[in-house]
Amino acid sequence: MFDITSSKLFLLAIVALLVIGPKDFPVLLRTIGKYVGIIRGHAREFRAQFDEAMRETELAEIKKDMENIAQEAEASFNATGREVEQTLNDAGKSVEASFENPLAPIAAVEPEAAAILDDSPATAPEPAPVEPLPAQAAVPAPVAVAQDESTAPPPAEPTVEKPTATPVGSPAPAQAAERTSA
Repeated sequence: MFDITSSKLFLLAIVALLVIGPKDFPVLLRTIGKYVGIIRGHAREFRAQFDEAMRETELAEIKKDMENIAQEAEASFNATGREVEQTLNDAGKSVEASFENPLAPIAAVEPEAAAILDDSPATAPEPAPVEPLPAQAAVPAPVAVAQDESTAPPPAEPTVEKPTATPVGSPAPAQAAERTSA
């Protein structure tokens, strides 16, 4: 705003010294310093009030955002709670219904099975007649074909591997072989 450089300030100080005189010059500088201090204090106070207003505005916005988030979370928790309660009530009703009439689920799925499990003989279906199996044709027994000894494979002998026990503290056989070869 004011383009005051050090050379211009020096020139103003010399003119003030000549116009005011050396006797009143210190009083003038004290007065100017006092007014500059008062102006700086007012500027600092204005800046502090402005910053405070900005913080209050920001805090009000943050508070409003937090209240919205809290309301959304509460609504979500309430909806989830209602869903869980409904699921538990449905499960409770299902369990109670199964205790009141244990054959009801079976009757709904397979009516014949429910009728069989029911104690009343009048509703039980009659068993279907069993049909005899058709007669099977006689199958001849397998005939052994003679083979000469040169083409017949040798009989396989079962081989059983014996586990080797290693005493506690002694090296395994592979380790022992490595030590002897090294």
